[in-house]
Amino acid sequence: MSASTARRFLCQTRRYASVSNSGSPSFSSHTAGPYQVFDRQAKRMQRDRAALREGGTASRTVDYVREEIALRMLDRLEDIKRKFGTILDLGSGSGHFTKLLDPSSTKTSIMYDSSKETLHRDSDSEFGGVKVERIHAEEEELLQTVGRESQEAIVSCLSLHWVNDLPGVLVQVKEALKPDGLFLGAMLGGETLFELRTSLQLAEVDREGGISPHISPMTDSRDVSNLMGRAGLTLLTVDVDEIKVNYPSMWELVDDLKNMGESNAIIGRRHFIHRDTLAAASAIYKGRTS
Repeated sequence: MSASTARRFLCQTRRYASVSNSGSPSFSSHTAGPYQVFDRQAKRMQRDRAALREGGTASRTVDYVREEIALRMLDRLEDIKRKFGTILDLGSGSGHFTKLLDPSSTKTSIMYDSSKETLHRDSDSEFGGVKVERIHAEEEELLQTVGRESQEAIVSCLSLHWVNDLPGVLVQVKEALKPDGLFLGAMLGGETLFELRTSLQLAEVDREGGISPHISPMTDSRDVSNLMGRAGLTLLTVDVDEIKVNYPSMWELVDDLKNMGESNAIIGRRHFIHRDTLAAASAIYKGRTS
């Protein structure tokens, strides 16, 4: 591994909760429109293109982060002394979590994702005997697709950091679960991509006299338990993991983010950066991570 630390992936909100619907307050995620931070159409296009690039080879080479988080989520699932015949994998991507499930305990995984090309990137034969059902739909429209109290367990592996209405999605998760159902999720948060964010900001201030949003705002772990409690989820547990991935320079990091489908999708984002600004950001990045 290089001595240059490229980024921190903080699974800021790996969480699981047993849910009881009886006596819990009911919320509606549609009483007021959520503040729009992300361009969801642009994000779908980014992820579709990433899944198709080089016949899917490019995206497969950068599966390492999702695979690592999926393994850690599976450890949490195995700590729960219950069997779930069917699990809904919300924001499943190409099925990193589903591929780890044991067919002797979980018969069916419902893979649910807004990116059609990502959802269908891998064939059914790659899922080790678990029956796979695929739903191409928006994560923010869960209840319109699966209905209330219909799911034994819902998991989400590195998808929810791109939704605009996180409180509303958590409400829908709670309402989609059967009484005493399980929700287990992980998302990027906290100081994820701190080095890249700081380098771009410092370079833009120096070369252009201001800053533009190039890295998504991240949810803080302290807010997640509050959001889950407000949604009606109970028996809450929130863990924070830090995973460091090393790169020789900023350019390899940017290429991997592109192939992951994790490029900038903030509404009002700049679609270009001046060459001298990028050169300055690269130099700052190297100095901060060496």
